Amino acid sequence: MTMQTSTFTHEYPRVLSIAGSDSGGGAGIQADLKTFAALGCYGMTAITALTAQNTQGVRSIQGTTPAMLLDQIDAVVEDIGVHAVKIGMLHSADIVQAVTQAIDKHQLSRIVLDPVMVATSGAVLISDDALAELVNQLFGKAALITPNLDEAALLVGHPLHNEADIEVAARQLLDQGAPAVLLKGGHLAGDVVSDLFMTRHGQSFWLRAPRIASPNTHGTGCTLSSAIAAHLALGDSLADAVRAGHAFVRIALAAGASVRTGAGSGPLNHGAAPRPMQLLPL
Repeated sequence: MTMQTSTFTHEYPRVLSIAGSDSGGGAGIQADLKTFAALGCYGMTAITALTAQNTQGVRSIQGTTPAMLLDQIDAVVEDIGVHAVKIGMLHSADIVQAVTQAIDKHQLSRIVLDPVMVATSGAVLISDDALAELVNQLFGKAALITPNLDEAALLVGHPLHNEADIEVAARQLLDQGAPAVLLKGGHLAGDVVSDLFMTRHGQSFWLRAPRIASPNTHGTGCTLSSAIAAHLALGDSLADAVRAGHAFVRIALAAGASVRTGAGSGPLNHGAAPRPMQLLPL
């Protein structure tokens, strides 16, 4: 029998989202997949939890078992491979431990950790033991963490009221083990939104931009962390990926501001400026 010669010369930039599912399609793995596709990347998922939700809120949550989560990650990595990882909702300590185990087993890198811990209503979505595991086990394995003000306040133990507080909190998060942090200041009052990027090696810059008036902001944080992970998969440096991810979110926010989807806070327009699927040489 004659062996057929392979003609494969390229591969897609592949990004894995380890996160919860949003049945309404605006956040979670659904937003992640839309973002990966819009940036020309091949998206894959390992679902940590199912949620029944829409633009008005979450009705119920059903967590995935650690064994099932590990099976999902193993199946993807062992066959398809991963260039970058986005981690979102991790609701329990055993799920955090499962993700940590998978990262070590497969030596995953270029990890963007979005610590989804506080709902829009202010409700805390993560248990104390899961929070401790998140900091102790995952912070040091991530290339970047992307907390918002409420999540950062929970992590550092005090509220953040201004840019000076954001700087202090960013340094505290680095001291907790994160190599780099993008602390999002969108919840501060004012016409300008200020996000701070800071690394353990001394690199630091602000991303300041006029606030985009929109009722459709559901999934903004998921989209940002996914866009950064996609740009890491495409080969960008961390700082460049942060800038590019920030720009992508602003385009998607502006393009979706006048669109009605549901009766509550609708999604961004992830398809406002799509790129064709990118090809990487083998």
